[in-house]
Amino acid sequence: MPLSIPAVQRALAEDGLDGWLLYDFHGSNPIARRLTGLDAVPKMTTRRWFYVIPANGEPQKLVHAIEAYNLDHLPGAKTTYSQREKLGEGLRHVLAGLKRVAMEYSPGNAIPYVSRVDAGTVEAVRQLGVDVASSGDLIQRFEAVWSDEALQTHRAASERLYRIKDRAFDLVRQSRRDGRRLTEVDVQRAMVGWFADEGLATDSPPVVAAQEHAGNPHYMPSPDKPREIRDNEVVLLDLWGKLESPGAVFADITWVGFTGTNVPGEIDRAFKVARDGRDAAVALVKDAAANGRALQGYEVDRACRRVIEQAGLGEFFIHRTGHSLGTDVHGNGVHMDDFETHDERRLIPGTGFTIEPGVYTNAFGVRTEINMFVGEREASVTGPAQAEFVLL
Repeated sequence: MPLSIPAVQRALAEDGLDGWLLYDFHGSNPIARRLTGLDAVPKMTTRRWFYVIPANGEPQKLVHAIEAYNLDHLPGAKTTYSQREKLGEGLRHVLAGLKRVAMEYSPGNAIPYVSRVDAGTVEAVRQLGVDVASSGDLIQRFEAVWSDEALQTHRAASERLYRIKDRAFDLVRQSRRDGRRLTEVDVQRAMVGWFADEGLATDSPPVVAAQEHAGNPHYMPSPDKPREIRDNEVVLLDLWGKLESPGAVFADITWVGFTGTNVPGEIDRAFKVARDGRDAAVALVKDAAANGRALQGYEVDRACRRVIEQAGLGEFFIHRTGHSLGTDVHGNGVHMDDFETHDERRLIPGTGFTIEPGVYTNAFGVRTEINMFVGEREASVTGPAQAEFVLL
């Protein structure tokens, strides 16, 4: 089982919870499936199941009679049901004595990444006199915390991404010197090859976006419509990857260059405003870590966004400030977000995430993205932070 029951029980006690109620129906809760190890075993799971880890005592399982053995790899007592009435009785039994439990639920769906349990199931639990709290911070502890080895893989991936970024900018620079036509797709294909050379795995090729395309935060170049990189244009590179080893975690960076000797004032100002917002967020995270102060994801977004809004560019910053990093590029920890969602999860030691503000217009776009890691009493940026445009 991926979860350590004693570790969960310690976390429950620290958070003032009586238990953690894990529930799934037909794959509706991938978090519960991962945490219980069900996604790694070839079992048919077509019926509702519950697994209760109490803060004290033995875990409890509630499973359907035709899938009675699905949770046998987990510790704890087993109760079976078949009729719907028996399901209700079984749920009452496994929750006996518990007053407040965590589930994959987010009040008002404020954090949709956590909100995996349907409203009816939450109602059924509450009708038994049991209060339901969000398991958001619990999930972080058991899915988002990096081991020392994972941190090393992140740093190694980060170093390789920066090398690839430099090679890509050098390719653009050299092509301009040679007078050779170069498209976004040409640069992207070269970068994909360098990913292979560096031993990096990724779920998508990197983004190479010139000028107006950089104004689309999720732009991806297309070989069907290759866009030439011309003089006096922004070139945005967004690249993410991890080592090809078990348990490796992602690094994810964005840098911008300019194919000219003088960056126009409007574009240069937009980058510097985004940079200053980034640095305000970094300063907040570092200060909170050094002083042992609990910090929530939405606070980091606010610190960054405040700088951009005060500069009059708030309407052009159209996404959250950052996301969790893990074995998936968008990890299962707290996001730096008070814009798309209101993320009240805490930044906990052992977790990593991005800070990536941007300014996007129809004519151009800029973004600066760095990665941070939070330790016990220190937070650090895990690679160089861009301060000025890279001239190409």
